[in-house]
Amino acid sequence: MTSAPQKSVVYVVDDDQGVLGSLRFLLETDGFEVRTFRSGSALLDSLGGGRVDCIVVDYKMPGMNGIDLAQKLRDRKIATPVVMITGYPDESISSRAAAVGVRHVVLKPHLEESLVFHIRDALQGSDASA
Repeated sequence: MTSAPQKSVVYVVDDDQGVLGSLRFLLETDGFEVRTFRSGSALLDSLGGGRVDCIVVDYKMPGMNGIDLAQKLRDRKIATPVVMITGYPDESISSRAAAVGVRHVVLKPHLEESLVFHIRDALQGSDASA
């Protein structure tokens, strides 16, 4: 007897509860297992307790923005791919994100159209997990 393929586990970090709910629905509908966090600190506190295949982070959050969170992940030697979402179409965000290893930056108005594509691309580019 063969078991069902394991779902990819995606962690989502955003301070907006409505966005978290929408992203959970979108990603679970597309077959991902999803865990949500309201802050970068909450995510960092929970790491090490299970498999995570990709982390989706909002850029603008109080206390610790998405770039700072990505840097803290790299400082901890966590190589899990990070996809950053933002409502700010600013080229400097993309270049600063790239400097800390974030290859994918997705604009919030286009999340439904491209977030799943970018997550799948990030998963194919890395077989690392935390």
